[in-house]
Amino acid sequence: MANTRQSPSAENLGDSSFAPSKEEQERYLSIARAAIRDHLDGRRESKPKPTPGETRLGAFVTLNKNGRLRGCIGRMESNDPLSITIHAMAAAAAFEDPRFEPLSTRELDAISVEITILGPRRKVDAPESIELGRHGVWLRQGYASAVFLPQVAIEQGWDRPTLLRELCRKAGLRPDAWKDPDCSLMVFEGFVFGDP
Repeated sequence: MANTRQSPSAENLGDSSFAPSKEEQERYLSIARAAIRDHLDGRRESKPKPTPGETRLGAFVTLNKNGRLRGCIGRMESNDPLSITIHAMAAAAAFEDPRFEPLSTRELDAISVEITILGPRRKVDAPESIELGRHGVWLRQGYASAVFLPQVAIEQGWDRPTLLRELCRKAGLRPDAWKDPDCSLMVFEGFVFGDP
């Protein structure tokens, strides 16, 4: 059974395309695990078959090993069915995250999978509009950008100023670049679920 850890706003979402059923959560987790196993076994081109009418949303796949981040890659939005996006992002998190060496077969049993399905983004004009634990934040300035999922600030124990500084650093900008008039902040909500 999947362990659901969602941003608080996701508890009240009535849109089943955004908050998947328990069965869909299990299916998506299986797809993510299969993508990683298939890549390790040399079957890189295998893809899941989407269900009829499957939603098309952005998603991130996060891998943890012994409670520590081991990889995280995602798309803010996607034109692909969600199962295809999750499949691709799971493989990318395991083998393409530049912060980590590619996942090895011997690590596979120690990896836990977490999936965050993203809701729509909206621009905010003031950082006070960011609700920690509810909103993920996407910062953009020119070609530089960075994203933190809704759960990151809470997991790290960050307040809003720290979140903004860390976003700027992640984007390769100076820590107070979020104050610049050409820097935009967008927020989104997420539905998070993963291995127990």
